[in-house]
Amino acid sequence: MAAQDDATRTLTVAITGASGSIFARHLLDALDRDERVATVNLILSDSGLRVMAEELEISGRNQLLSKLLGRESQKVRLQNNSDIGANVASGSYQTDAMIVLPCSVGTLARIANGMAIQLIERAADVCLKERRPLILCVRETPFNRIHLRNMTLAAEAGATIFPVIPAFYFKPVSTDEIAREFVNRVLAHVGGPQSGAYHWKAE
Repeated sequence: MAAQDDATRTLTVAITGASGSIFARHLLDALDRDERVATVNLILSDSGLRVMAEELEISGRNQLLSKLLGRESQKVRLQNNSDIGANVASGSYQTDAMIVLPCSVGTLARIANGMAIQLIERAADVCLKERRPLILCVRETPFNRIHLRNMTLAAEAGATIFPVIPAFYFKPVSTDEIAREFVNRVLAHVGGPQSGAYHWKAE
């Protein structure tokens, strides 16, 4: 996202039913503020909405974006997970990257095994077949053998497995700082470095 001619980048973001809604909130906030990004297609699973209600006390789809961001957004477009005819379900619709944050192990399993039943999995499948960046921020612990095998399958298909494992070497003082810095790492991975990101400097 650093190049001047990338000022119209389009990204897909999916929020699924794993703990970590705070990370999703900071991801959307960063993308909404980033002038290099023109459009964010946002897809939420029903389980993702349920977890969000528990963790952020945000319920339902009504005015969801304003509740998440604390403001209206002109670039984030909410998609229905049951709409397999949506733009991101087609390879002819140009998307620069897709980020699933948090990514439940159920979503991981469906993506890894090509079970593109709903829009989240279909959009991910499109990214894989079109060789576009797909970032799966898996959130689970501990991992069993099924989880590990599915991560391997997804990685072999072209996805990047980016587990929600926060860093502490920058001495965060709040959960918001932890989430923000993790998001910075994710966005840097898809070519969207953030100005406020921490950079390690060896002594």
